Amino acid sequence: MDMRSPMGRVRGHGSAGEATAHFWAQRMTSLALIPLSLWFVFAAVSLVGADHATFKAFLGHHGNVLLTVLFVLVLFRHAQLGLQVVIEDYVHADGSKLASLIAVKFLAALGAASCALAAIKLAYGS
Repeated sequence: MDMRSPMGRVRGHGSAGEATAHFWAQRMTSLALIPLSLWFVFAAVSLVGADHATFKAFLGHHGNVLLTVLFVLVLFRHAQLGLQVVIEDYVHADGSKLASLIAVKFLAALGAASCALAAIKLAYGS
C-alpha cells in the first residue's frame, strides 16, 4: 500500500519545461522552411543542366550562398527535432533511447556543417 499523496507520487515525473520550447522550435523551423524550400526548388530548377562554373557563379552571389546555408541549417534542425519526437515516442529502452538521441543530434550537426561548408567552399573557395 502506498501511503504517499497523489502529489508525492507524481513529483519528479512532471514536465521539465522543455516540451513548449521543442514545440515552438518545430513550428518555427517548419515556417522558415516554407519560403526557403520554395526558393531552393526554383533555384534548383533554374540550374538544371548547368555546368560546374555556372553553379559556382550562382553560389558566388552572397544572397544565394546565404539562403543555401540557411536552408541546410534549418532543414537539418527540423529533421533532428522530428526524429527526436519519434525516438522519444517509440523507443522504450532507456539506453537505446539515449544512444539514438545522441546519434541523431550528432549526425544532424555533422550533416548541416558538412553541407554548409561545401556550399561556402564552392562559393568562395577554389
